[in-house]
Amino acid sequence: MTIPQTIDEQFRTIVGAEHVRAATADDSPVGTNCKIAVSPGTEKEVAAVLARANELGLAVIPCGGGTKLGWGNPPERADVLVSLSRLDRIIEHAWADLTVVVEAGCTMEHLQNTLANQGQRLALDCLWPEKATVGGVLSTNDSGVLRLRYGALRDLVIGVTVALPDGTLASSGGKVVKNVAGYDLPKFVTGAFGTLGVITRAIFRTHPVCRESQTLSFTAADVETMQVKVLAIQNSQLAHTALQVRASSDGSLEADVLFEGRGAGLQAQEKQLQALLRMAGVTREAGGWRAREQLWNGVGGESVIAKVVVLPSKLATTLQKLQEQGSTGGFAWKAVMQATGIGCIRVDGPAGPVLARVAEIRNYVEANGGSLAILHFSANAERIDCWGTAGDSLALMQAVKCQFDPKRTLNPGRFVGGI
Repeated sequence: MTIPQTIDEQFRTIVGAEHVRAATADDSPVGTNCKIAVSPGTEKEVAAVLARANELGLAVIPCGGGTKLGWGNPPERADVLVSLSRLDRIIEHAWADLTVVVEAGCTMEHLQNTLANQGQRLALDCLWPEKATVGGVLSTNDSGVLRLRYGALRDLVIGVTVALPDGTLASSGGKVVKNVAGYDLPKFVTGAFGTLGVITRAIFRTHPVCRESQTLSFTAADVETMQVKVLAIQNSQLAHTALQVRASSDGSLEADVLFEGRGAGLQAQEKQLQALLRMAGVTREAGGWRAREQLWNGVGGESVIAKVVVLPSKLATTLQKLQEQGSTGGFAWKAVMQATGIGCIRVDGPAGPVLARVAEIRNYVEANGGSLAILHFSANAERIDCWGTAGDSLALMQAVKCQFDPKRTLNPGRFVGGI
């Protein structure tokens, strides 16, 4: 549909003429075409824009830095892109209380730099922090290896303000770490891909910056041996902050362990790790922590990148399944798996066959209690479901969607089960 000029003028009245423009191809998720881009400057303006779009039956695509705009299924409709880029303030850093209040359009890099001035950080390692925004990271539930020590993103966010499609600004949580009163809106909207409301601000718990750290890496002859070593570390008394495994179709197999603390403590941790693994081949290397981001280098239409969640005890068999699929069809693959069982894989090959290989991996993962969600596949040869089997919770999620967004204004069809 083409948005009439009279409707375009209504958005200009809300946010100002200079903050409304024609949308471009970069403003739209894959397979869609937004007509107009609107950049509200306040939470009230966000709510007013949503209310007007909801009233007019227009589909809204919320956007932060645009780094994950292609994740999830292509929306069924895409009329108005609502950019949160102007809501970029850090409202309050209560450093003594270890909390920070920040608007959704603030980049993660700016937030971390500001917190670092007081010796603190948000214990989160997201993709592309220089562009990724707070709202986008929350909406896509993007967290990395630090969750092993500090918990998932849902454990770090303690309050949010969300603009709902009817124009309501809803807030939940507070500026204290142990606040448990009221409806747990932060956990609802984290990972909901903007299908329930548009996050306008968030409150996080922070942690002190660790002044010294050390990464130790080691290899293994095969995935079974690597599995044993990873589980041994997890079951040990080692105080590691992060643990990941990197593997690929070229035969490389390496693990990275991150320790944080003081010099003497780090030395003691290294000795304990070597004793635990009964080997002297532990090396010091810090470059491996960018491996998840490097999976996206040079992606094309014949590349599939997926998020995989498996039981930690299924790490070896999952990597074996990747090896099996790669060897039978000559496909190249890479995997970066956390000790928690969460990871990302990349498979390269001809568009149709590579999807078939990923589908077989998904079937295996789901049969063993896990999940596989496709994050990137730009080839338009066929429409695919990015999410896989929805599970028993689909009916509940549909009911929540109906309660928050009965007219399906926000990202319609983008989430699990076509929500």
